[in-house]
Amino acid sequence: MSEDTLVLAGRSFRSRLIVGTGKYSSFPLMRDALEKSGAEIVTVAVRRVNISDRSRESLLDYIDPARYMLLPNTAGCYTAQDAVRTAHLGREAGLSDWVKLEVIGDEKTLFPDTQALLEATRVLVKDGFTVLPYTNDDPIVARKLQDAGAAAVMPLGAPIGSGIGIQNPANIRFIRECVSVPVIVDAGVGTASDASAAMELGCDGVLMNTAIACAQDPVRMAEAMQMAVCAGRLAFLAGRIPRKAFAAASSPSEGISR
Repeated sequence: MSEDTLVLAGRSFRSRLIVGTGKYSSFPLMRDALEKSGAEIVTVAVRRVNISDRSRESLLDYIDPARYMLLPNTAGCYTAQDAVRTAHLGREAGLSDWVKLEVIGDEKTLFPDTQALLEATRVLVKDGFTVLPYTNDDPIVARKLQDAGAAAVMPLGAPIGSGIGIQNPANIRFIRECVSVPVIVDAGVGTASDASAAMELGCDGVLMNTAIACAQDPVRMAEAMQMAVCAGRLAFLAGRIPRKAFAAASSPSEGISR
């Protein structure tokens, strides 16, 4: 699998698991879980980073920049203008010119506002950002985001933090067929089998936070997720057998004397 890399905006990554940094009970626990996950990209909410006073303890103190690529996100933004402003703030603070773009349209479901998301994507791409937008599992929107210049599309598997797994696998498959940029399932994963299922659908990667951070043992769950993503990817590349309505003997009947 060493040559089967995830390529985003021309940059290659060995790991297809992207993990978040929120909701952990402590920064040391976060650090240990990140290490076990094998991830190379970690998301950081710009609004959680203390940009004005770097002398105070920060989650960035527990993330080795030589080991992980920071992916700032615009979590908590409800308008395109706010998301664009937040992305610029992260870049000016030296975090990155890559951004996981979130523009939330509903406070209860945390579903994206796709119209505002498209607007913000166009603006940020024009401003020189590498944009990875969190979107609905809508193939048409995914294609529009690609056309707007997104480096990948990141459809939700289920509502953020729900942990109920991929609810619309058919749509994820359609998205994979509709776009040529990487497809990364973002949100809804609850356990390792969900991550594996996403990869078996042909997704290029999985992004998660709550499933690891809020597990009873986040470090063990991080390791499980890393294994699941690898297993799902291998299964996809191997090609599953066709589903059949009836039994098929596993031993051939030819050559058996009766």
